[in-house]
Amino acid sequence: MADAQAVTVDGESLTLEDVMAVARGGARAQLSDAPGVRERIEEARRLNQELVGEGVPVYGVTTGVGDSVGRQIAPDRAALLQMYLIRLNGCGTGPTLPTDFARAVTLVRANCLAKGYSAVRPVLVERLLDLLNHEYVPVIPEQGSVGASGDLIPGSYIGAALMGERKVSHAGEVMPAARAWEAIGKQPLTLEAKEGLALLNGTHLMSGIAALNLLDAERVARVADICTAMLCEALTGIVSAFQPFIMDVKPHPGSQRSAAAIRALLESSQLVRAYHRAIAEAGTIGDQGYRELPVRIQDNYSLRCAPQCIGVLYDTLDWARRWVTIEINSANDNPLYDIENRQVISGGNFAGFHVALAMDSLKTAVASVGDLLDRQFALLVDEKFNNGLTPNLIARLPDDHPEKGLFHGFKTMQLAISALAAEALSKCMPMTVFSRSTEAHNQDKVSMGSIAARQARDVIEMVERCCAIHLLAACQAADLRGADKLGRTRVIYERIRAISPFVERDRELEEDIYAVAEMIHSGALLEGVMGDEQS
Repeated sequence: MADAQAVTVDGESLTLEDVMAVARGGARAQLSDAPGVRERIEEARRLNQELVGEGVPVYGVTTGVGDSVGRQIAPDRAALLQMYLIRLNGCGTGPTLPTDFARAVTLVRANCLAKGYSAVRPVLVERLLDLLNHEYVPVIPEQGSVGASGDLIPGSYIGAALMGERKVSHAGEVMPAARAWEAIGKQPLTLEAKEGLALLNGTHLMSGIAALNLLDAERVARVADICTAMLCEALTGIVSAFQPFIMDVKPHPGSQRSAAAIRALLESSQLVRAYHRAIAEAGTIGDQGYRELPVRIQDNYSLRCAPQCIGVLYDTLDWARRWVTIEINSANDNPLYDIENRQVISGGNFAGFHVALAMDSLKTAVASVGDLLDRQFALLVDEKFNNGLTPNLIARLPDDHPEKGLFHGFKTMQLAISALAAEALSKCMPMTVFSRSTEAHNQDKVSMGSIAARQARDVIEMVERCCAIHLLAACQAADLRGADKLGRTRVIYERIRAISPFVERDRELEEDIYAVAEMIHSGALLEGVMGDEQS
């Protein structure tokens, strides 16, 4: 990829979209050559060397770490300590972090070190980018971080890869890290004083995961708008609940955005009704003392209140994006080097409380949307609520058809979406309330941000599948109503029908779910849809 298309790492300007481009889009990453970037990195390193040479105790460089800070070592042992710190933290367990998330984490660590307050060499940042650009990814176990004093244990796997130790993956193959450097044509790094700690200490795991989560969750919100619009068409629902008047008198921006998208999708639809039309169909009571209305004049909450539910996710994304963008462009290891005042300062920027709360809130908002979709799905398949559609959306067959009565349509798809929604909701206990005192009570208040970020990622993945199941059912309903009557949702219908045909008789739908979920996750389903309304 040409340099003009590369993501520039300077510690200041990395965006969530940049992280996505490198993690999933194949974009290259390069250390900025802007004036002052390399100089600041080098100056912090020189300051560290001066302080170490003077015999000043520098935390984690010439002292032990954590509760062991009271033990100082000679300056000539400082570099060796960094190697042992990397090895010390090699106790991660659990599943391996997926490749795209591992790439995001590596990029975020490089960017934070490029900010120039961590006393590392520019070559260390460049080597992290070498791994990314040659598509070698540190193999990082997911479990082991409490989200303060940084993502120490996961970070050690990045440091070990730079040292040519432990493992990396490349094109699906796991191999010793030393082989990667042979293939790249460079030697593994021998870490200098402070560099091991700089790789360990920070919010890189939680922040890298969070960056991708936010973009994935925004797609979920947009797809939920589509699901709601298609539900409204399937049920011949009333569109007036989405009108600007309703949204403007309670002007939460997210709800306004959701309602605007749903309105736009329903333009030209021949299946939905305005409120005044429903009232006209209901007629008046005349001189009767009581009557049963012949039509419904308002829809169930899961349709009528959908913008208010989805809007919470949009608004959560808005503030969480600001927090995470600050985090990925911060100096968040310890200690940090104040070049202007020629001093090293211990602090707590490694604490991931902002990321933790953002991810706790995000997973709750996303899971709530998943629950909304499950409730909407129930209306689609239940003949008591689906306004004349077939039970479980089975294909219509004449009474004398030899297979009449054999099929159950989307009955078990309801089980599938309900199970996903329930599991997503089960992960909504906030991790921020589970701080533990650990490491001999030195780390006595921690964020649990990495676990919150991983749980948010898992919730998003489950709700993507909820979206897929919902859309498959909505397309089935559209065929039963007449897909030619759809509004702007027709383009979504056609994309799904290109990979999943109408269910004429019962068949396995597992692969259909995965195929639609992948279209959602990749953004292919949304390409060119609602671009203006969602900007």
